[in-house]
Amino acid sequence: MTSVSVLTPGTVLRDRYEILDLIGQGGMGAVYKAADLRLTGRLCAVKEILPGLVAYQEELASYQAQFYQEASTLAQLDHPNLPKVSDYFSEGNREYLLMDYVPGKDLKELMDDARSQGDFLTEEAVMEWARQLCDALDYLHTRTPVILHRDIKPSNIKLTPSGHIKLVDFGLVKVVEPDENRTVTVVQGRGTIQYTPLEQYGGDGGHTDVRSDIYALGATLYHLLTLRAPVDARQRFLHPGSLALPRTINPTISATTERAIMAAMSMHPDDRPASIEDFTDLLFSTHDTVSTGSVYQVAEPTWREALQANRLLAATAAILLLLALLVSVSSAFL
Repeated sequence: MTSVSVLTPGTVLRDRYEILDLIGQGGMGAVYKAADLRLTGRLCAVKEILPGLVAYQEELASYQAQFYQEASTLAQLDHPNLPKVSDYFSEGNREYLLMDYVPGKDLKELMDDARSQGDFLTEEAVMEWARQLCDALDYLHTRTPVILHRDIKPSNIKLTPSGHIKLVDFGLVKVVEPDENRTVTVVQGRGTIQYTPLEQYGGDGGHTDVRSDIYALGATLYHLLTLRAPVDARQRFLHPGSLALPRTINPTISATTERAIMAAMSMHPDDRPASIEDFTDLLFSTHDTVSTGSVYQVAEPTWREALQANRLLAATAAILLLLALLVSVSSAFL
């Protein structure tokens, strides 16, 4: 496998797009900020596949085909909270995807700023971002065929200077075919561990649907409101009860918001809201208390989960109980 360097500032692609800066690099590609030399003042985001990171020619062909499908899929999207794809081309045995450049900070940067100031992000602000994200995901999930994002996380969500949210980086986007719920992976990957549901751990072999994006959105909102990354699904499976309720970390969070987040982050897909529309209804419910007839409840730890989460306390109680029994037995023989 040969190492391939990223493009340097000043490089011009297709006699039109001048590379200004490297935005990010990882996996099979890189993303750059570029200037459109034909349209003065227009900035673009250029996404690139790095073929030198592919070990075999047949693997490269597969990635190129997936990348082309990503471009074709994304070019059909038109939503205010999603970046617009404007071009796709090959040059120098590399593949490029041109998208709108989205200015502003991503939500991870905003979390870092809040943490450095010793304060939480306000629930009001996070709920406004959530409303826009729900709208974008509802748009994706109601396309024909259905489109899944599969990598929703704070660093993939940008807040523009105008206050609009943009859900970016479609590197793991999946197209769900109507036949037998088959899925076509556009660019392979498993997502980011803290926001990835258990069913997505199988990579391309795992069955994912809209509820997988709902889990990732719930985990993202959990992180934004608590400033604490959620325990990943694998650890939650191995250690039930290890995910703290959001209000135990940030008491200012409403009961309604907590209930919606925990429902979205249910381990089994069947326990989550079935659609973004259902999740939106739950998240923005006007009732701040949980009714006894509600489908979704804030999960309380079972006795077994509570025991695992409080082993020291349980062990202490067991020792005290044993001592009490010994004292009782000894008294009976005196």
